[in-house]
Amino acid sequence: MKRPPRGLAAIPWRLPIWLYRLHLGWLLRERFLLLTHTGRKSGLPRQAVLEVIHHDPQTRTWYVASGFGEKSQWFRNVMKTPQVSIQVGRRKMTAEARRLPLEEAERILQRYAGEHPVALRELTRLMGAPYDGSPESLRRMAEQIPVVALQEA
Repeated sequence: MKRPPRGLAAIPWRLPIWLYRLHLGWLLRERFLLLTHTGRKSGLPRQAVLEVIHHDPQTRTWYVASGFGEKSQWFRNVMKTPQVSIQVGRRKMTAEARRLPLEEAERILQRYAGEHPVALRELTRLMGAPYDGSPESLRRMAEQIPVVALQEA
C-alpha cells in the first residue's frame, strides 16, 4: 500500500476540492462527493473529495473507500469524529461515518468491481493494491482498503 501524497505531490489529489469551492461540484455528478470532516488533532474543518463506490438511496447511505488505507488523514479523522457533512453535486447534507466490517466491505467492492472494472483496476494500481479480478484479490483489497459508509442524518 502506497503512502498518501504530501506537499506538492498532493496538489492533483486536492484539485477537485476547488471545483466545489467554485460551485462547480455538480460537474462531478454523483461519482464523487465532498467530505467535510474534523481534524483529529486541530479540531478544524478539513475536506477531501472522494469517489462514491456505491450509493443506496433507500438507506440514504453513500459508500467511499480509503484508497491509501488506514493512513489516509480523512479516514483517521472520521474514525475519531464520525459526524461529517457531505456534498454531492449541489446537495449538502450531514452524515455519520462508520467503517464497514470486512464482509460488508467486500460486497460493496464486488459491486463496484462489476460496475466499474477498468476504474477499479487503475485505481488499485495507483494505490499499490493490485486487483486481478479473483475472489482472493478482492478479499485482499477489502482487507487493505477500508470502506466507509456515510449515512445521511
